[in-house]
Amino acid sequence: MSSKPTVDIVIPVLNEQAAIPVCIEALFEYLKMETSYDWRIVVVDNGSTDDTFQVTTDISKINSNVSCIKLSQRGRGRAIKTAWNKSNADVMVYMDVDLSTRLDALIPLVKSIYDGSTDICVGSRLMKDSTVMGRTVGREITSRGYNLLIDLLFPNNQFSDAQCGFKAVSPKVVDKILPIIRDNEWFFDTELLLVSERNLVKIKEIPVHWTDDQDTRVKIIPTIWKDIKGLIRLRFTRQSRVL
Repeated sequence: MSSKPTVDIVIPVLNEQAAIPVCIEALFEYLKMETSYDWRIVVVDNGSTDDTFQVTTDISKINSNVSCIKLSQRGRGRAIKTAWNKSNADVMVYMDVDLSTRLDALIPLVKSIYDGSTDICVGSRLMKDSTVMGRTVGREITSRGYNLLIDLLFPNNQFSDAQCGFKAVSPKVVDKILPIIRDNEWFFDTELLLVSERNLVKIKEIPVHWTDDQDTRVKIIPTIWKDIKGLIRLRFTRQSRVL
């Protein structure tokens, strides 16, 4: 049995049969140089109608560090919750399958959790040392506008970029915070951070190098509207502390 710290990297996917092999190969190439941790890759297929699950299952048959969970219902939040709840790792990460975040941010993300300096570490595209490439003006305005709205409704928060798909948490967050997160879709990221803050959980941000995915399937307007409703729910409902 390995004595190394264990890290589960969760990748939520929906109809990504072509992207999954590319993502896993890139992760393998990077992780083989990072031998201080025992890495596991957990792909969560949430409602795919293509061969995503079969492709991942075939990969897992030849590499024991890869596993796949199949869900019938869609939702990024639901996928992450399911995998984190099943995990017994020392550090739990999630990242997007398109690898928009450059992987050199992975070790700082994980170390921040394992060394006990924070319980949530998140990548940010909006920090001074961050680099963002390929992002349209419209998406940049939308992203900054959303985070400005968070700042107005929840002043003095500990983060600048709620929706970056690159986060790590400790087992304490999974045990105590995850059960009270209501959203199962895109607002999950924001709710995780805001509820954690309400419970005085320390959040750390790190800058990332980000390349925007031009093939995104996110429906921007409906997602924004759901996010705004989620912010209003959190702002004007009382939620008891659990820590």
